[in-house]
Amino acid sequence: MALISEIADLLQQSEHAVVFTGAGMSTASGIPDYRSKTGLWRKKDPSKLASIEAMETNRDEFIQFYKERLQLYKSKSPNEGHYLLAKWEKEGKIQSIITQNIDGFHLLAGSKNVIELHGTLQTFHCHNCGQRFLNDVYLKNQYYCGCGGFIRPSITLFGELLSEDAFRDAELECEKADVMIVLGSSLTVRPANEIPFLAKRMGAVLVIVNQEQTDFDEWADFVFHNDIIQFLNELNNRLNR
Repeated sequence: MALISEIADLLQQSEHAVVFTGAGMSTASGIPDYRSKTGLWRKKDPSKLASIEAMETNRDEFIQFYKERLQLYKSKSPNEGHYLLAKWEKEGKIQSIITQNIDGFHLLAGSKNVIELHGTLQTFHCHNCGQRFLNDVYLKNQYYCGCGGFIRPSITLFGELLSEDAFRDAELECEKADVMIVLGSSLTVRPANEIPFLAKRMGAVLVIVNQEQTDFDEWADFVFHNDIIQFLNELNNRLNR
């Protein structure tokens, strides 16, 4: 509890607090994570289903994989943690969210300043001409654009580079951050995992909240191996005292 009080004090005094979220942020919504002991990539090979190569050479399985992901995301919704972060942004306690997640739940929960490093499954686009489509195209069995190009999720696939604009926006947030709170990320995926470390190097207090240990724990000022929703609720209670 004492540590939670310290984090609450930091947020109250902060001028630019940034939250960095990973897959663990959405597990309470029923979205499985990727790299924990029960994570999605323990059961499936991302190079065969979620890569640029899979899109080009294994298209039927690629389509089926993302059709299933889309069906899952559409059946779920933001959880209490997403709404708390949106509330804190509105109250000025945090200034932005940088997320690795592609579910779009931060925006759906009402957060405004969200940087989606890996894109979003909320939209699709033509790989050829760039035309955008609603995210139910796969559910309607529509896979090709009028130009003949393949319609794909608007996310960063394995084998692709992150959006330069998104990464630069995240870097700018790190330069301004005096507090960086990491929620539910294993911090193993590069280059996204460089973001919290960059904030730390720029002088931010680094807080890591994750069920399992990360390779960055030793660099953090505060580490909590806790349930994220429980952590956020306890922190919210402290902030409202």
